[in-house]
Amino acid sequence: MKWHKKLLSMIQERQDKKVALAVDTSSNEAPITLINNIVTLFEKVKPDTILVQADFKIRSITPIKSNTIQYHSHGKSSYTLVMEWAKEENIDTLFYITDVTGFLPEEMENVDFELFWLVSGTFMPRVPFGKMIKVA
Repeated sequence: MKWHKKLLSMIQERQDKKVALAVDTSSNEAPITLINNIVTLFEKVKPDTILVQADFKIRSITPIKSNTIQYHSHGKSSYTLVMEWAKEENIDTLFYITDVTGFLPEEMENVDFELFWLVSGTFMPRVPFGKMIKVA
């Protein structure tokens, strides 16, 4: 429950910021209930959050809505396009729900916006930049 309070506080602190929540949809083995609960939290606390569904490409960019996520079974993901999109759209804070096993080019060493990786499960990979928050 500790991560719930931390995430809630983080969302509340960014009410005047442009926030996006990206969901890695590359696997239909994702913790779907957990992800829907996180999306619902954003939907209720900061309804102007932008929802980005992506795997190896951006699948959709929409207003936040928890029952709209579509998962795929190929297991391939890349974070590059989402990071580029966030920069182009002047996103202040990007939250990214993922297992952090996707592709990032080596030359991308940082981003100029706040980035939080929301990672579930017992395996906690090292994030290339930004901050990791263990959820679940």
